Amino acid sequence: MGMHKIIIFSLVLVINIDARPISYSGGSTIMYKSNSMTNSVYAHYSPTYKYSIGIENVDDKFFNKSYNYLRLTYLLNKKNTDISQRNLYFQSGISVNNTNNLFYGIHGDWETRRWFTGFGYKYVENSFGKDYEDRFIQLGVAPYLGDYGDLHTWIMLKSKTNSLTNNRSTYPELKFFKGNALLEFGYSDKTEWDLHFMYRF
Repeated sequence: MGMHKIIIFSLVLVINIDARPISYSGGSTIMYKSNSMTNSVYAHYSPTYKYSIGIENVDDKFFNKSYNYLRLTYLLNKKNTDISQRNLYFQSGISVNNTNNLFYGIHGDWETRRWFTGFGYKYVENSFGKDYEDRFIQLGVAPYLGDYGDLHTWIMLKSKTNSLTNNRSTYPELKFFKGNALLEFGYSDKTEWDLHFMYRF
């Protein structure tokens, strides 16, 4: 196991023993994601608002394989103001089936009640000899400003690249959330459906 794999695995274990995002402290979240590369189901628990730990089951469409990640997400930076908030997260995962399959990266967002920006970077190592990078940026606007408890809507534009497929794709997305549920989806000819559903308990 390489040094960077040992560091990631140790981070997961150390933080797990010490005891979004992330959720509120003591909260749990389940997510489903589907795109042209993978389908995945991810469940995590947040001992504090600073980090979450969980398990993700991945159906890898590109390599035609399935595996499970032990995952850690850690809040690196957060700032709330009267009109905005920003978040920066470290994310990582290591396969419980094969420690040569792992990923790490960062993602962040900044938003007001009207505007949203987000980005993500993910480096994926695998036992198939084809490591790759995923990148995305998102821009969004809320067509109306809902009150607490209302259905909130965002009209988004997402652009993403994948070094394995050498695809760059830019497409519209819609994002809805109400209460503890969030649904986000978009479509392009290159990447097909990009779907994300999340529910917090």
